[in-house]
Amino acid sequence: MRALVLGGHGGLEQLSIRDDIPMPELEGPHSVRVRVEAVALNRLDLFVLRGWPGLVLQPDWVPVADCTGVVDAVGGAVTGVRVGDTVVLNPGVSCRECAYCLEDQQPLCLRYQIHGEHRRGSAAEFVVVPEWNLMSVPAHIPLAERAGFGLATLTAYRMVSGKARVQAGEQVLIWGIGGGVALAALQLAKARGATTWVTSSDPAKLERAKALGADHLLNHAIDDVPAVIRTATGKRGVDVVIDSVGTATWKRSLGSLGRGGRLVTCGGTSGPMVETDVRRLFMNQWTVSGSTMGSEREWREVAAEFAAGGLRPPVDSVFSLQQATEAYARLQSGQQFGKVVIQVAE
Repeated sequence: MRALVLGGHGGLEQLSIRDDIPMPELEGPHSVRVRVEAVALNRLDLFVLRGWPGLVLQPDWVPVADCTGVVDAVGGAVTGVRVGDTVVLNPGVSCRECAYCLEDQQPLCLRYQIHGEHRRGSAAEFVVVPEWNLMSVPAHIPLAERAGFGLATLTAYRMVSGKARVQAGEQVLIWGIGGGVALAALQLAKARGATTWVTSSDPAKLERAKALGADHLLNHAIDDVPAVIRTATGKRGVDVVIDSVGTATWKRSLGSLGRGGRLVTCGGTSGPMVETDVRRLFMNQWTVSGSTMGSEREWREVAAEFAAGGLRPPVDSVFSLQQATEAYARLQSGQQFGKVVIQVAE
């Protein structure tokens, strides 16, 4: 079959299109093979390409977490989907047997794997996954939106609803609007009645975020974000900060957070090491939470919301499989607003 393949860790030169990758076979009675129509890139895919200590790719590694497609074959015990169903993928696979999984905390599973990182990914004509990682959705939903739904929206859903528990009337700061998680967090926070503050160094991205419902726009390259928020809120600060940037934003995130506030982080795109004044942490009684992906219950909830017509991920651009390197370059540039999609099917 045809697939995008990583020759090893490094730069865009490691990406190639191959026509001789073996067709994946069903792996068990609950296994499903999907004919992939399109995939979408996440920052994770750039990290996998670049590599990090301990991450070892098998030969002919197929990358990319997110995909949408049509069910091609099912194992004998599959009941959740049928051949011909249009589906979206939850890229996180757990053992479903350990204490964490039985408590619906699958992202904490010691055997947790993500497609394209620990398991062969989705950027191929076919992919095989467990049935519980798929959700049927209406085929009329635009292809690019289906492709871009999975990882980023599930991650944002756990952050906003599961960890921060955003309520109507609360103030929420979201860093780096334009990325998939940030845009999904904006939609989720607005749907829950929150007032939203979004940041970018690109005025055009801020204007597009305003069109999506953002209440306050901050250019983090020139604005003193904590000072602006403190002044506008009468020194109170925001109730929730959604931060996936890490080193570059951490102090400003805490400086923007009000007493009893909640900071939720899912990444460190600017670096992993942060500094916290523990006195401010306990005096202000902040809650700082890490978050990764989402549980099976959260997946069912957010996918049902998507299928019903909500949580549509904005799409930046669509590339063919042959243009996969250009798609990676687009995401790498940081200029995108929304999902970068690769159409796999002709």
